[in-house]
Amino acid sequence: MRLTRLYMPTLKEDPAEAEVSSHKLMLRAGMMRSLGAGIYSYLPLGLRVIQKIEKIIREEMNKSGALEVLLPVMQKAEIWKESGRWERFGPLMIRFTDRKDHEYCIGPTHEEVIADLVKNEVRSYKDLPLNLYQIQTKVRDEIRPRFGVMRGREFIMKDAYSLDRDFAGLDESYQIMYDTYINVFKRCGLETRVVEADTGAMGGKDSHEFVVLADSGEDSIVLCTECKYAANIERAVAAEPAIDNNNHKQELNPLEKVETPEVKTIEELEKFLEISASKMIKTLALKADGEPVIVLIRGDDQLNEIKLKNYLNVMELNKAENEEFPGLFNSVAGFIGPVNMENVRILADCKIKNITNGISGANQKDFHFINVNPDRDFKVEEYLDLRNVKAGDKCPVCGGKIEIKPGIEVGHIFKLGTKYSESMNVTYLAEDGKEKPVVMGSYGIGVTRLVAAAIEQNNDEQGIIWPRAIAPYEVIILPLGTRGIV
Repeated sequence: MRLTRLYMPTLKEDPAEAEVSSHKLMLRAGMMRSLGAGIYSYLPLGLRVIQKIEKIIREEMNKSGALEVLLPVMQKAEIWKESGRWERFGPLMIRFTDRKDHEYCIGPTHEEVIADLVKNEVRSYKDLPLNLYQIQTKVRDEIRPRFGVMRGREFIMKDAYSLDRDFAGLDESYQIMYDTYINVFKRCGLETRVVEADTGAMGGKDSHEFVVLADSGEDSIVLCTECKYAANIERAVAAEPAIDNNNHKQELNPLEKVETPEVKTIEELEKFLEISASKMIKTLALKADGEPVIVLIRGDDQLNEIKLKNYLNVMELNKAENEEFPGLFNSVAGFIGPVNMENVRILADCKIKNITNGISGANQKDFHFINVNPDRDFKVEEYLDLRNVKAGDKCPVCGGKIEIKPGIEVGHIFKLGTKYSESMNVTYLAEDGKEKPVVMGSYGIGVTRLVAAAIEQNNDEQGIIWPRAIAPYEVIILPLGTRGIV
């Protein structure tokens, strides 16, 4: 094909709607065009890159023993209700009814479809293990599509599903996929880090993300400077706070109520009382699946909602509205605290138990308590790791220093276990003649996101510097008419 026949509508200037390098460069290079927020048409150059990535993925997946299938985009609601995720996936799922009023969704993922597919086909231990994969379009109704194909509403994904007899088999399948992903990203010319991750709406036991470190990344990646510990900030374990012996030797002063007119925030309280935020007990009034719960975090820390949701095992976690404070907590917004808080669960981050003579709201407008002490002035149901890890914290593994870097998730693998097989009755007949649940794993690669990640990691002021394996074309420059030139 001649270059003059190539459909490559380039742009001279950066598009106004593009925020990150990959979005700008993919539009300027004529790789794609937007049809709507988070929805793109891929033009010849962009499609060639996608196809090269897909080829690498297929080669590595086939080498691993996985078998390619193609599953439906339309999924009936019954299988999602059977697994319990019809409501849990929430507004991310695009749902509709057909002309017969049957409920469907456009597939955001395919765990339910795989489970439904094999439950009438896999009958014996002789049918296992099995690993099925596909490369297909997924649709999720992102609340804020942005950064081009890095957070789109429609995207191409490789998703695979392993089925094993037991958890030992799952561990083997998981390791095979782990190694396969390492090979895929290496062949694509990407530098990646593997980090521990939260399982989220997918459920299951363990999971790992494969992350490209880049300044434009939306994920915060926690890394130890001394050892190999690495985790997504949602999963990162905060090291147990060291006991401050000097702090505990302090005399417990009498609880005292002080007037703090219109002083509601931690920052305002620091200035008004001239006391560090580390001495303050930040009280968060929340509703967990509609039930009130109080969470205590040190004033200079932030709540990790994922850790809290996992502990409470709830689908929804919301802040209480101001008008709900009197009825749910017998308190007032901006001045809530744990002292005299009755008939409400109180959970606290581990750092709270080290506070002596701290500060908290007094559950009365324009008043706070000083000299607040855990156990003496209020009781905590349980102390937990509930805070976000911060740069400079100690590593929970070796005690080294933690640093936090932005990253782009390009792959995610999960040990689902029997979450779907038990709820959807996916069983097999074992060697001992007993019926047992199939043990599952799930493995995804964001194909179109991988294109953007490659550009974010490989560009300069002149444009994209493609890793050779996924470059749309290879060009050979022949110097002509060079006779006599040395």
